[in-house]
Amino acid sequence: MNTQRGKGLSFSRRIYVPRTFGLGIGCLCVMPALYPLNMPTWIWVLFLASGFVWPHLAYLRSSRSPYPYRAERRNILMDSVLGGFWAATLQFNPLPAIIIVSMMTMNNVAVGGAKMLLRGLVAQCVGIAISWLMFGIAFNPETTSIQLYSCLPILILYPFTVGIISYRMATTLAAHKRAFSALSRTDSLTGLLNHGSWKDLLQLSFHTCKHTHVDATLALIDIDHFKRINDTYGHIVGDSVLRQFSIALKDNLRAEDLAGRYGGDEFCVILPNRSLAQTQEIMERLRHRCCDFRYPDAPELRFSLSIGLASCQAVFTDASMWLNEADKALYIAKNTGRNKISIGSGDLLANTVLGEP
Repeated sequence: MNTQRGKGLSFSRRIYVPRTFGLGIGCLCVMPALYPLNMPTWIWVLFLASGFVWPHLAYLRSSRSPYPYRAERRNILMDSVLGGFWAATLQFNPLPAIIIVSMMTMNNVAVGGAKMLLRGLVAQCVGIAISWLMFGIAFNPETTSIQLYSCLPILILYPFTVGIISYRMATTLAAHKRAFSALSRTDSLTGLLNHGSWKDLLQLSFHTCKHTHVDATLALIDIDHFKRINDTYGHIVGDSVLRQFSIALKDNLRAEDLAGRYGGDEFCVILPNRSLAQTQEIMERLRHRCCDFRYPDAPELRFSLSIGLASCQAVFTDASMWLNEADKALYIAKNTGRNKISIGSGDLLANTVLGEP
């Protein structure tokens, strides 16, 4: 309920500015058409209240309601009732009446689409009927030059204001969509790419390497004995270790490197335009930094990394072969003492053929 109320209040605030501006400047449009009709004083009081008091009352009414969104929709229907009332009271003087009706129609469509449009039209008819019951049915087809010029400000300024508000809403919506898209692709704890997103990018990176023939290296990283850390120190400390590792990982990577959380304590990195030797150097720095990590509430806590590396080789026919090669290298690192970096058998063979140590 609190979430719904918050959304309703936000909706009320968005409506408040265009309503205040539109009805205020609308008075300038209606006044020259109303003045020649010799209306009683109370009509002028109602007229001024409609333009300058009602917007604030409507906002107070919706903001204090337990259901602001519903209250605001009722306020919008009241806008339509007033619009129909004043259009009929002006004896349907063509220009101001059309402006009033079109403004109300535009607002109704913007708020609730076709359904709100129909309700708004009914509300306008109610306003028209009230005016006709009070003053009789009358039509005035003539628009004077004063009435014409008085309508120019609202014809120019109101669409401009609505355009600015629509633009701001569109940019805000776009920002929210980007944020939601980023959230859907990242791991909430570490801020790294999640498993699915990283696998998709692995496919893209593999095909890029195959077509452009550039170097790229894949690293799979495992935090040694992470389950023991959770069992000994608790999951809060374990989560802190994961966050500290992700910070250290990001600090050692470039913007174009793609790091993701592959599993609970297993991470993966694609390093485009990096040779195996360059990647090995980067991972060695990362390994030493993690070995030096100290957790303030558990100073005896230590953690290390086992890392498997594999370069993108011409013999690979798909990305899964590349990943499997790095996984084999990680397996060797974990089963030969941990806290070390191992490289894939294909890279070892290539280095041997090239005469490298």
